[in-house]
Amino acid sequence: MPLNRRKFLEKSAATGAGLAVAGAAAAPAQASVRPARRRYSLTVMGTTDLHGHVFNWDYFKDAEYSDTAGNAMGLARISTLVEQVRKAKGRRNTLLLDAGDTIQGTPLTYYYAKVEPITAKGGPVHPMAQAMNAIGYDAAALGNHEFNYGIETLRRFEEQLDFPLLGANAVDAKTLRPAFPPYLIKKFHAPGAPPVKVAVLGLTNPGIAIWDKAYVQGRLAFPGLEEQAATWVPKLKAMGADVVVVSAHSGSSGTSSYGDQVPYVENAAANVARQVPGIDAILVGHAHVEIPELRVVNEATGRTVVLSEPLCYAERLSLFDIELVFTRGGWEVESVAASLLNSGAVADDPRITRLLTDEHAKVVAYVNQVVGTATETLTTVEARYRDAPIIDLITKVQEDVVKAALAGTEYASLPVLAQASPFSRTSEIPAGDVTVRDLSSLYVYDNTLVAKVMTGAQLRAYLEYSAEYFVRTAADATVDVEKLTNANGRPDYNYDYVSGLRYEIDIAQPAGSRIKNLTHEGAILDDTRQFVLAVNNYRANGGGAFPYVASAKEVWSESTEIRTRIAEWVTAKGVLDPKDFASADWRLTRDGTPVF
Repeated sequence: MPLNRRKFLEKSAATGAGLAVAGAAAAPAQASVRPARRRYSLTVMGTTDLHGHVFNWDYFKDAEYSDTAGNAMGLARISTLVEQVRKAKGRRNTLLLDAGDTIQGTPLTYYYAKVEPITAKGGPVHPMAQAMNAIGYDAAALGNHEFNYGIETLRRFEEQLDFPLLGANAVDAKTLRPAFPPYLIKKFHAPGAPPVKVAVLGLTNPGIAIWDKAYVQGRLAFPGLEEQAATWVPKLKAMGADVVVVSAHSGSSGTSSYGDQVPYVENAAANVARQVPGIDAILVGHAHVEIPELRVVNEATGRTVVLSEPLCYAERLSLFDIELVFTRGGWEVESVAASLLNSGAVADDPRITRLLTDEHAKVVAYVNQVVGTATETLTTVEARYRDAPIIDLITKVQEDVVKAALAGTEYASLPVLAQASPFSRTSEIPAGDVTVRDLSSLYVYDNTLVAKVMTGAQLRAYLEYSAEYFVRTAADATVDVEKLTNANGRPDYNYDYVSGLRYEIDIAQPAGSRIKNLTHEGAILDDTRQFVLAVNNYRANGGGAFPYVASAKEVWSESTEIRTRIAEWVTAKGVLDPKDFASADWRLTRDGTPVF
């Protein structure tokens, strides 16, 4: 029996016998009075992709969070919204769920995973566990980022929660039995009728198998959402579930970022709704998009399944208003409607503020530690389309770490190249004091470093794939930098620089024929020569579906975060001077003429 499964799963139980209705009072012979149908209203609330946001605070800017759309974020705001809904609907008529990605994403979560870890003997209770327990969550699905700090950290976080982490398709790699509780069943009291049984099925993302391969390989497997839902939903209905809600850490687009490396769809929530009968509503996660309500018709039954995805970082709260009617001796779902509430419309719940003020203060002090001095301001503002020194800092650190790690090995003679992406469009390292938060804002993910051996031909293909990020732009067309990138929806984090090579990206050419004048140390790149590519673990495991890298020979890896390596490098140097790391590796051209 998997760990914690007994703690959360209810035993199978059928609903009680049909309710006998008393006869109507006497009435005139020509008329009869029909008994009123019993009804019940349930509201399911949902968040997703909280990513460690407790307060409306930007640790990277050391200031209150704000954006041009007027959004606010954080569980303290969600708590206020939840209490408003409970007051309006009746606390006993509501359910609160989350769709995953909770314990990674901010310096707050990093601090309690690495600096003052929850896994230490007598260690702290994770701030996200404290907040979610205080708010009164009923269940949460596992997100892929739950695995970023390893299974030990995840299991400790799970132990600290007052509610289950659900993952029907997170299974033991050997037995294929659930490694986490697959579902939760909760009963709701309906006056004058049997209780309403609500089943919540949790599904997570198959991409975990590649994104966190180092932690899960040989231990856990992650089959597809559609097939696991098809297995579990009939079981839940057989247990007497009147309502089936799925909390899925999976988007609704039907697409995957990892190509065919995993035989399951990454963003499968709409597929589940379409293919699996018996589901009433799906709380969608993972994609970081806002979907107030999406209606999908099930192919087998013709019934409509309602989906909703609240905006990430606790900026929105999804509401599913579910109306049931008692008929033919049982409850039936009559209608489902979804909507969103905006965290920006309310203030923080003072309960959450009081609860986590100390933890927040610790992290603010940590990220404001000075680790060096910069001779000039470095920024990512133009890093998507111009070779920016601030990205060269990342590649230089990665090169140095890998060269040191491979010294004295059979790979020491191979040239070391490095990959990095422009994760943020607003990161800045100001001239003067450099703090941990300055460097953290440059590398916002908890990625670690891997060394892979690749040939010149493979690197050429890698760069061609990366260059698909740019929109094809004719030589005589006006260049609008706001429309120059993200072709076919490619996110910024799936565009790579590669240091140690010199090349041009001709955006007037079709995808696949854009890399020009590719050289190494002044000579045309030898397709047969071997190189070591220093690459983050997301890319090394196939994230972004870049060619060849996932299958390339791995010669070294580590568990220290790249952002930590950057901080160590800057601390050792003391002075952050572009002459120590900046290099002109690439530029955009059109028919050979530089764009800038």
